[in-house]
Formats: sequence, structure tokens, C-alpha cells
Amino acid sequence: MEPSINVLGQPLQPCSTQPLTGFYRDGYCNTSPADAGSHVLAAQVTDDFLKFSASRGNDLRPILKDGCRWCLCASRWFESVKAFRDGQVGRESVPNVIIPATHQTALKTVSIDDLREFSLDNTSSGVTGVNGGHSSGSKSEL
Repeated sequence: MEPSINVLGQPLQPCSTQPLTGFYRDGYCNTSPADAGSHVLAAQVTDDFLKFSASRGNDLRPILKDGCRWCLCASRWFESVKAFRDGQVGRESVPNVIIPATHQTALKTVSIDDLREFSLDNTSSGVTGVNGGHSSGSKSEL
């Protein structure tokens, strides 16, 4: 497994335990060579993104709903960014990024500027569950 470091060069923070996310289903967006999809980008999904992802062949709606935090494939997230910038989808189709919980490997696919542009303001370093409620942690500035 690659070092658990986030895109800011700091220890990787948890993404979600409800639902339990991550390639290893440990709540973190950790990765390894076995993770062909590179599930390293922590984000809070929206209904519009879930529809977008389903239209691209990956229907996450059976397990996720609006507001869930999930470790997304960096390439699928960036695909939604490009579709938004090309005017194909609205802003709500791009999930907001949880920067402290996004693995440094995401930077192989997306830029830190893109991540910051679509980041959640005042992201909590604590784990968030299905309804977006914080279970622990303090506010951190990005």
C-alpha cells in the first residue's frame, strides 16, 4: 500500500464509515496497485453526480444517496469536471472534494487547483456519515 498521505502532504484523514468507503473498506481513500480504478478522491456525492455516474456505466445509487461521502475514482470525478466545464452538466454534477481525505495519488489525475475549486468549505477532518453529519473532528481551513 502506498503511504497514507493526502494531497496536502499531511496524514490522510478518514472519508466515511457510514457508508464504509475506500478500496479497502476501511473508511479511508487508500490505494495500491490492485486498485485499478484509483479510488482515491474523497467527495460528497450529489443526486446529479450519481445520475451522471450511472449514465457512464457505474450506478452507485443502490448504495449511495445525496450527501454521502465516498472514495471516488479520480478519473470519474475529473470526467464530471470536464463535462461541467464543457456545459454538458450543471455544477451539481461535480461532487465537492474533501481535501484532507483525498489521497496524494489523486494528483496523478487531477490538479490541486481543480480539487480546491470544488472543495467543501470548512471541511471537517472527522468522519462523516450518510446524512452529512460530523461524527468527530474539528474544522480545518483549506
